[in-house]
Amino acid sequence: MSTVTAVARREPHPDERPWLASGTVVLTIAQLSDIHCGSLYFDPGLLNHAVEEVLALQPDMVVVAGDLTQEGYANEFQMARDALRPLLDELLTVVVPGNHDAKNVGYVHFEDHFGKGDAGNDVVVDLARGVTPERVTLVAVDSSKPDLAEGEVGRFRYPWIREQFATPSDFRIFALHHHLVPVPGTGRERNTVWDAGDVLAVLEESGVDLVLCGHKHVPHIWVVDGIMVVNSGTVSSFRLRGYARPSYNVVTIDPEAISVTLMYPGSGEKLAARYDRTTRVLDRNPELAGMFSKSTWGW
Repeated sequence: MSTVTAVARREPHPDERPWLASGTVVLTIAQLSDIHCGSLYFDPGLLNHAVEEVLALQPDMVVVAGDLTQEGYANEFQMARDALRPLLDELLTVVVPGNHDAKNVGYVHFEDHFGKGDAGNDVVVDLARGVTPERVTLVAVDSSKPDLAEGEVGRFRYPWIREQFATPSDFRIFALHHHLVPVPGTGRERNTVWDAGDVLAVLEESGVDLVLCGHKHVPHIWVVDGIMVVNSGTVSSFRLRGYARPSYNVVTIDPEAISVTLMYPGSGEKLAARYDRTTRVLDRNPELAGMFSKSTWGW
């Protein structure tokens, strides 16, 4: 992969990374989604910047939540694989397909380039650590349906999901491409996960703490029955709504809180939300709705 020309980046203010000052971060996750290699709106420079930034951050885990390609073609998967190779080679990286990856029988190319998971394209990761949380369980599922924008987890998976989360764990994460909860500013809701209500019930029953998803190209954070649901925007596409910008998320977990920082590849960052794990209060930056205000985030 070619080296990206360095871009001067503003040093983050302590208010944007309060978890750095505390020294209590025990788990860091980089969350990327909606790359869309092959699209007219795809910007490879943005993706390269994001990859270099994630490598510099050295998170405990990287989750790439689908739509790596535009049409599911083999050359698009090769492009995505080449761009993500540094993360795949050097970091614990979990990749699940999105609806665009399942187009044109693209799921066969996904398996060629990113392999099969523990059950089809579903993946389970148990991360043992010497600090709290001592054990982290991630369950990532393929919610795509060939040639459809809509997603579905499927009731046949529910017992399997419960089984994976039944193992004693200090922190439980569920990841998929499609959003489980509607996202503001994305128009009439037509393609959440078809069985979102049942899935949320399974996750609540299983004690899941965090859900990572994408699909709508708009970052947002909800809390549903104590589960923090974190949507990522598109990391490298200019297929955007309103004044939104390409971005990815860095999620940090400490004993007191879960924090989400919006990362703009090559051009800065801003704290999006902090969820107090004890009080279950979400402090969400009002500027997260920046797609509606030209001056909110700025370019």
